[in-house]
Amino acid sequence: MASTEPLPAFDRETKPKYTESPNPGFSYGRKVEDTPEGKKWLEGEKEGWKTIETASEDPAYYAMMISGIVPRPIAFVSSISSDGVENLAPFRQPCSWFNQVTHNPPIISVSCSAGAGGGLKDTASNIKATQNFTVNIISEPFVENANFTSLDAPADVSEWPVSGLTKEPSTHVKAARVRESAFSMECTLFHAVDIVHPTSGQHTATLILGLVRCIHVRRDVLNERGVVDYAKLKPVGRMGDISYACVGDAFRLPRPQWKLEGEAIGEFLRKVGGESKAGQGDSAL
Repeated sequence: MASTEPLPAFDRETKPKYTESPNPGFSYGRKVEDTPEGKKWLEGEKEGWKTIETASEDPAYYAMMISGIVPRPIAFVSSISSDGVENLAPFRQPCSWFNQVTHNPPIISVSCSAGAGGGLKDTASNIKATQNFTVNIISEPFVENANFTSLDAPADVSEWPVSGLTKEPSTHVKAARVRESAFSMECTLFHAVDIVHPTSGQHTATLILGLVRCIHVRRDVLNERGVVDYAKLKPVGRMGDISYACVGDAFRLPRPQWKLEGEAIGEFLRKVGGESKAGQGDSAL
């Protein structure tokens, strides 16, 4: 945001809720422009397209990627060096990317950009050296605490004291988890991949794949089905530049099932195919 106007206070009273989907009347084959909102959305194409060639427009594509790939989950990573220095860092752009990779085995990914000269940053260096770490999900009540751990402190300085957060002993790994986090994962190093730029040959990032050994989740953020209720967890996501976002209203979309809709879909496709052939015949005359 470029405006210098004072921002309104954070709304602590907002209660996320479930709503119907944006287009509940959708049926297979329906065009986007068939709804007023869809038609308005497609009219934006009249403004044209901006195309960025990543090989020649560095760093323009960087700002575009972190503003377009949104919202992004944040991994609040606790690690420990071979010398016993404990590190705490929020893995979100500009320095890193985080997500789940597979559920069987349970693998998560954390990617950390390289330091000056292509060297490893503290978290990647620690995980490679000690083979363990924890990932803690950040919630609204302590996002400022977590953000302060992005301080560019020297490698021999722990971010834990300045964060105001509490170290909780892990059960399977040496790195502590964040007690204030309602959802934490203890991880061991599954694989580390050093990313090398295809043109310069310079080491630019390290992709960490972590095997989740244990999950800690507070009971008060679970729903009646025993899984996390996002409205109770209050997770924070990353947007572009230094912007963050809370999770607002949600809607549910059931997956279509061929065994229930296959016959009707097959008839629809036969009809569409017939119309297509008829159209081709007309144009050939």
